Amino acid sequence: MISFNSTQVWVHDQDVALDFYTRVLGMVVRVDVTMPEMNNFRWLTVGPEHQPDIAIVLMKIPGEPIMDEATHAKVEELMGKGHAGFLFFTTDDVDAAYAELSAKGVDFVEKPTDEPYGRDSSFRDPSGNHIRLMTPRQMG
Repeated sequence: MISFNSTQVWVHDQDVALDFYTRVLGMVVRVDVTMPEMNNFRWLTVGPEHQPDIAIVLMKIPGEPIMDEATHAKVEELMGKGHAGFLFFTTDDVDAAYAELSAKGVDFVEKPTDEPYGRDSSFRDPSGNHIRLMTPRQMG
């Protein structure tokens, strides 16, 4: 049996990302481990408190030898355009979540609108990752 466990987004600064995903979005830390034997590599994951089996890896863009300078630059460029990582979140009330997150300083790219699949909006995290927030339409 295969199960979903985690996904990863690139971040410029893991501490800034950690603050955003926990303080602003209300997620909890799953794992935060620094490994000195791996050049102080930090494995940092967060997730919704009510979904303990799901984690988002907040991964700092690596340099050599993992990623050469040209690839690193391409990832940075894609992040700046909001195309290096996408996350899709659902909520019972996207309008209430929009109001709450806007009050916390989140700059939405798209305000909530009605779509065939539900009520949908979008914003970006501090690293530029595109996040969609929606209330799914009840089908049937």
